Amino acid sequence: MQTPEGLSEAVRLVCDNIQSQGVIYAELRWAPQLHTEKGMTQEDAIVAALEGLKKTSLKANLILCCMRGEGNEEQNEETLRLTRKYLVEDGGVVAMDLAGAEAIYPTENYMELFEKAKEAGVPFTIHAGEAAGPESVRTAVGYGAKRIGHGVRSYEDPEVVRLLKENEVTLELCPTSNRQTHAIENMDAYPLIDYLNEGIRVTLNTDDMGIEGTTLPEEFRDMEDRFGLTDEQRMTLLENAVEAAFTTEEVRNDFREKLGITER
Repeated sequence: MQTPEGLSEAVRLVCDNIQSQGVIYAELRWAPQLHTEKGMTQEDAIVAALEGLKKTSLKANLILCCMRGEGNEEQNEETLRLTRKYLVEDGGVVAMDLAGAEAIYPTENYMELFEKAKEAGVPFTIHAGEAAGPESVRTAVGYGAKRIGHGVRSYEDPEVVRLLKENEVTLELCPTSNRQTHAIENMDAYPLIDYLNEGIRVTLNTDDMGIEGTTLPEEFRDMEDRFGLTDEQRMTLLENAVEAAFTTEEVRNDFREKLGITER
């Protein structure tokens, strides 16, 4: 995915693939700075990905990832700048993210970056509470993140759980990924049901389907097999996904109608 053609086609293929699984809306998160090895700029990569969205009938948007690391501050600043430049309410780039080695590069290192994002009016989600513990989630919530990528280890600190509930922050849980990375060692104790019972907004997600070897229907089946998800819990997960989507209220209303959800 180091050429415009390759990246554009990859976006189309992913969208068509998940649409065939029954997905009606997707937000594809990826890091433009990782697609510059053979001459593309970050902006070239974003334009190519946007072209890919035009080639699929799936309703989809893009989230641009900054990367945890050392010596890539300028690249992250460029990602933020381009997120702001291409930001739309729906139909393209809708938010920014922070991904990468959380345990090595703590969330607290990125305060200035997310202060600038808030000042620029850029919505964001942050990967936190997976390789690092609940303190990473606390920091991300403090930055103003309304969604947390993973956040699965939040339960280790009841105060963080309280903060999530009070601030109506959504946790993007990825069970297969959490098992494979050993973020959760005992999947029979996976906190999905506990979070639902606590009133925490949680959603089910695949993380990277190619790496994890999973699909969204498989994630739902796994949780149903392990915990016997009720129809009400399943609907709550879908409703949470609608509420947390980086899109317009008009689009959310369309999803609510398709899914039979009563507006909150």
